[in-house]
Amino acid sequence: MVGRTVSPVFVGREAELGILTEAFDESRKGAATVVLLGGEAGVGKTRLVGRFIEHAQDEGAQVLSGGCVELSTEGLAYAPFTAALRQLVREMGVAPVSALLPDGAGRDLARLLPEFGEPSGDTETETARARLFEQILALLERLAERRPLVLTIEDVHWADRSSRDLIAFLSRNLRTAPVLVVLTYRSDELHRQHPLRPVLAELGRVAGVLRMEIPRLTHDEVAAQMAGILGGPAEYHRVVTVYQRSEGIPLFVEALLESGADTAFPESLHDLIIGAVENLPDETQRVLRMAAAGGTRVGHALLAAVSGLNDAALEDAIRPAIAANVIQVADGRAYLFRHALIREAVHDELLPGEHTRMHSRFAEEIERDRTLVPPGRAAIEIAHHWYSARDDLWALISAWEAAGKAANAFAYTEQLQLLERVLALWEKVPDAAGRIGADHTHVLDLASGAALASGELERGVKFVKAALRELSEESEPERVAELIVRLGQFHKERRRPGALEHLRHAERLVPEPGAARAYVLTRLGSHLMFSGDIREGTEVTEEALRIARGVGDESMVADLLINLAVGKSFDGRLEEAIAANGRAKAIGERLGNGRLIIRAMGNTADALNNLGRSEEAVVMAVQAQELSRKYGRYRVQGLFQALNQAEALESLCRWEEAVEVIEAALARDPVLQTRHHLLRARGDVAVARGEIDVLEAVLTEVGAYSAPTDEGVQEISANNRLLLALYRLRGEPDAALDIAERSLHRPQPSSKALMGWRLLADIVSLCHSYVCDSITRAEGLLAKAGVVGASLRGGGPVGDAYRLVCERSYPEAAAAWKRLGRPHPRAEALLLAAKAAVRDGDRDTAVAHLREAHPLATSLGATPLTESIELLARRAGTPLGDDAAFDAGPGSGDLLTPREVQVLRLVAEGRSNRDIAAELFISAKTVSVHVSNILAKLGVSSRTEATAIAHRRSLLN
Repeated sequence: MVGRTVSPVFVGREAELGILTEAFDESRKGAATVVLLGGEAGVGKTRLVGRFIEHAQDEGAQVLSGGCVELSTEGLAYAPFTAALRQLVREMGVAPVSALLPDGAGRDLARLLPEFGEPSGDTETETARARLFEQILALLERLAERRPLVLTIEDVHWADRSSRDLIAFLSRNLRTAPVLVVLTYRSDELHRQHPLRPVLAELGRVAGVLRMEIPRLTHDEVAAQMAGILGGPAEYHRVVTVYQRSEGIPLFVEALLESGADTAFPESLHDLIIGAVENLPDETQRVLRMAAAGGTRVGHALLAAVSGLNDAALEDAIRPAIAANVIQVADGRAYLFRHALIREAVHDELLPGEHTRMHSRFAEEIERDRTLVPPGRAAIEIAHHWYSARDDLWALISAWEAAGKAANAFAYTEQLQLLERVLALWEKVPDAAGRIGADHTHVLDLASGAALASGELERGVKFVKAALRELSEESEPERVAELIVRLGQFHKERRRPGALEHLRHAERLVPEPGAARAYVLTRLGSHLMFSGDIREGTEVTEEALRIARGVGDESMVADLLINLAVGKSFDGRLEEAIAANGRAKAIGERLGNGRLIIRAMGNTADALNNLGRSEEAVVMAVQAQELSRKYGRYRVQGLFQALNQAEALESLCRWEEAVEVIEAALARDPVLQTRHHLLRARGDVAVARGEIDVLEAVLTEVGAYSAPTDEGVQEISANNRLLLALYRLRGEPDAALDIAERSLHRPQPSSKALMGWRLLADIVSLCHSYVCDSITRAEGLLAKAGVVGASLRGGGPVGDAYRLVCERSYPEAAAAWKRLGRPHPRAEALLLAAKAAVRDGDRDTAVAHLREAHPLATSLGATPLTESIELLARRAGTPLGDDAAFDAGPGSGDLLTPREVQVLRLVAEGRSNRDIAAELFISAKTVSVHVSNILAKLGVSSRTEATAIAHRRSLLN
């Protein structure tokens, strides 16, 4: 050995340390920051982070550290977060940590760390993992309220799927808390298919995320490192040789110097790294090979048990490795390889028989005493070692146990991975079913459920179909029915038709009242209602409710009452919906079930908004959000309550507030369905303001341009309404009529005021006031809309106001909207009334309506509506306060550009925007802009009127 093998001098990383320090300073200002720190193996990531941690602690920060290990790729879930939690408990204690969380939330953390007690009983696949993420987010935020917080996670290239998902969630949602997250990874490990690559790409688009690559050392920096190790400057030729051979990788510089001044330089990277180990005593090398089989970090007690050495003998054997800086002593009486590359090189030296024996020894000793490994890790450690030892029987048994532990921690991807191992080993183990207490079909069933929960839809379908092939409908109808329901879920998630047929098939298999039938009916009834079949959906749900009451399942009773309330709301029976939600809420309160309480409150807020009681809806939605925080369910349910709040604010025309609520909710990474609903609410504001670019982006993301597949009536109705508005804003009435025709077919518009009635009123207004070239189409649509309107229920005061619009009772509709405190639809109704008065030759009435509507529209910033009012005022020669603003201006012909004249000539020929675009070699969107400009300059609102004026004024000559 020559001097030190690690330089006491911090070399060549001042710039990177400065960036980390700046990121820390930024986070302390209340702007959470994430640093993605990449670099090759051995380039010095750990040392850089260690030096930064020293600085952060000097500045008063609390630092939590965790690391990913190779075992994570085999199913060890949340390893870095478990380590950080364990450190926090060690520093603070369980009770103080639990006190930082919402009531009862500590029980969710028990799934990661047993010290928090018995895990909560809520295991709903759809919500449980999201709630766990929410608790960890809340914990970090509460910790950061006390003092700045730094969370470091090393080696995320080894991170399991659940840890990657949690990292992404925290990166998107730690917004204003003084938290800095530092993540390190080996950039040279990221092959094209590496699962971390898409995560890094996604995080790179998140505000507050900084990506930094650590470069290799320069020639001068290698010289400085060597001087620190050797205690003085090295000869120039030696620096040149070491720099060339190490290529600036600090770990390799150390290894080259470790090989000695007179030793020939090794030929391979493996030889370079293993050289320091081969210089150690034989017994030390034997113990190191055992330690390498145990992983990068191995506890003293575990290594003693596996090696068969007593404490003194083990310490004597390991001491030379510590002196050579191959092994370091870590907290908790554990030994840590100085670098993962060293552990990998030592492990690669194991002979085949040695490999099997050592991994078997680790499995046996951990099985004998599970306290030899950190809490919560025994099952996956045992599974890893038996699998590495190629012992099929115990590999199967241990993988089955570890899969159960992963499911308990909501680590569904890791559960799936372990279940696939069980299935792969099944044929190799005699009586596999007897060994694990479950048959092959049950394993396939669990694998399909894990695949559904983790979004592995194609794999999940294969598992379901394989399980169904092993069952008979005659002998096991209930198991078959449950699997067929799941197959329907996969169809729905994949947006493929056929989900309803699967649910009906499942229902036929379980004709007798009982838990299985109630399970199937609950899902069938919900599917029918959201598909628009309220009558049958209600009948099916009521049968399920009778069964649930018969078996005394109060939680199911409450859920079914809420499902019935949804159907009543769709059917326009809003007061009945509120009453049903109230009964469900009372059950939830009696059971102490936060999920039920929040769900009932959210549905009630929606019903209140549809009844015109929007101020009450806002209050209830805010209260539901507060409760969701209390129960640790904000991302799971609270963000949907934010949607209810935003929709009520939009109804009240408090658009700026609505946008703030929507953007804040979107920033919290809602589930996809909630995200799409929030985007549609943002689309409604964009329509009123005339924000075409925003509206187009919304419609693209929610998939509105594609034909509806298996989406529900809510989604289809909202998409069609927004598409219709978009084409009206673009000046494309024919395209708007296409959407209107589609909307009046399937699904049947709902009687719910803000769904069916709102859409129907928009269609009627289009046909009456935005006449396109095809008057026959418009008249046919009006007739169809009349038939549909006659089939709908009233829908309360809001529905009645929309009905008045459909009946062309515009002044009465305006008065109704005034009573409801909704200025935008009121101004729209006044504009429609003014247009009707103009057609009837009643100029005085038209003027009165316009002068009432104009200040409403301008005060709201409703640009399209304001422009339409002003256009009609110009046509009628009616000043609205500023005469100059409504002056008819110079001759229309002088206002039109040559290109606009070309477009107007083709419009007069009855050409569509697409035809005009092809004729003039421009885009249809550009044509739309030209048409809009022409209509504005001519002071008209339709292509027909523009054509008439063009001929009357000889603009086309």
